[in-house]
Amino acid sequence: MTGLVLKLAPKERVLINGAVIENGDKRSRLAIMTPNANILRLRDAIHPAEVNTPVRRVCYIAQLVLSGDVTPDDARLQLLRGIEQLSQVLLDPDSRKHLAQATSFVLQDQHYMVLKALRTLLPREERIMAAGQT
Repeated sequence: MTGLVLKLAPKERVLINGAVIENGDKRSRLAIMTPNANILRLRDAIHPAEVNTPVRRVCYIAQLVLSGDVTPDDARLQLLRGIEQLSQVLLDPDSRKHLAQATSFVLQDQHYMVLKALRTLLPREERIMAAGQT
C-alpha cells in the first residue's frame, strides 16, 4: 500500500496495523508509506451482525485480514472462492470488472483494495435483494 493517502474527517477513526487511531477536531490527511500496512476505516467496517449477504460475507473476510484477525494466507482461498461464487451471479460487465479487480488484488495481497473493489458491489446487491423480495 505504498503511498496510500487517507483523508480523515474530524473524530474519524481508522485501524492501522491493529491500533485504533482517532483524528482530532479538524480534517486531516495521512500518507501511509509502509508497504502492506493493514488499514481499515472504522466507518467502512462491517459489523459481524451485518454479514448477512453474499457480498458482505466476502467483504468481511477481507476486513478480517485488515484487522489482523486472519492472515492473508488463511483468507486467500476463501476470498477467491467467494469472488468466484459472486461472479456466477453478478454477470453485468461493471460487476465483472470489479470482481476481476478484487481477484487481482487478492493475488497481490492488497486487501484494502480488495475491500474497496467489493464494496462497490454492495448497492447493486441491495437492489437485487430488494427486487427479489417483492
